[in-house]
Amino acid sequence: MCGIVGLFVKNPDQCASLGANLSRMLIGMTDRGPDSAGIAVYHDPSEAGWCKLTLFHPDESYGWRAMGGELAAALGEETDVSLKANHAVLSAEAEEGAVRAWLAEHHPEVRIMGYGTLMEVYKDKGKPASVVDKYGIAAMAGTHGIGHTRMATESAVTTEHSHPFTAAADMCLVHNGSLSNHNRLRLWLQRRGQTFESDNDTEVAARYFAHRLGEGASLREAMEAGLKDLDGFYTFAMGTRDGFAVLRDGIACKPAVLAETDNWVAMASEYRSLAGLPGVEAARVWEPEPAVIYNWSLN
Repeated sequence: MCGIVGLFVKNPDQCASLGANLSRMLIGMTDRGPDSAGIAVYHDPSEAGWCKLTLFHPDESYGWRAMGGELAAALGEETDVSLKANHAVLSAEAEEGAVRAWLAEHHPEVRIMGYGTLMEVYKDKGKPASVVDKYGIAAMAGTHGIGHTRMATESAVTTEHSHPFTAAADMCLVHNGSLSNHNRLRLWLQRRGQTFESDNDTEVAARYFAHRLGEGASLREAMEAGLKDLDGFYTFAMGTRDGFAVLRDGIACKPAVLAETDNWVAMASEYRSLAGLPGVEAARVWEPEPAVIYNWSLN
């Protein structure tokens, strides 16, 4: 089942309401995914030379600030930690690869939900409304975001199995559907240096696209390659530093609706998640075509 949403702000005057609108859209998909929910918001860019990582530990009393102090001492650089329930946003005056490597070596109990300079990722068990409230998503301003509500059918109901899945800096993916060749692709990607943190087929798709982008492909080229290499039924919404994209497989049996106005572009599994957006009554509304790549960019 599952439900996915995406919102891209075209008019900078609308950025202040991104979180409120995206939250409303995510809650609209509750019936499609009451087990867990996740959201990626692109906002609050890091200063030059800094990176930020969204981290998770199930213990809400975990010593995030102490960990940030350890990192600062190890790297000899400044760090800052902002707490949000069982998540934390760690900012560091360092290259994000060095921070991720340090965390893997010294704090393997911490899970990295997202990383880069712009993206923050929050996901957890429970209904979408509780996840939105827990992390204060509605108050966030930003340029774009994607979200997912999950009805677990192929793996456990855990925070780790929830979407979005991150596979590169400021890049993440949400997915409605199932891949039939994800085990073979997982092995193919592992031989090319990709590592995995779950058995979820969506993580395979995310790392596949990250691999293609890492080879130098454009977002469109990576998705075109995916149409050939990813077997199954799917609707993908991908967030990147510059914008977001939507892709359905060649049969397109998984539902999806797009709407666009002068102020925003929105995507959801069902129209009910678009119905509350400001100005939707004047929007162009359509069903994305099978095997057609739709993408919008800030540039």
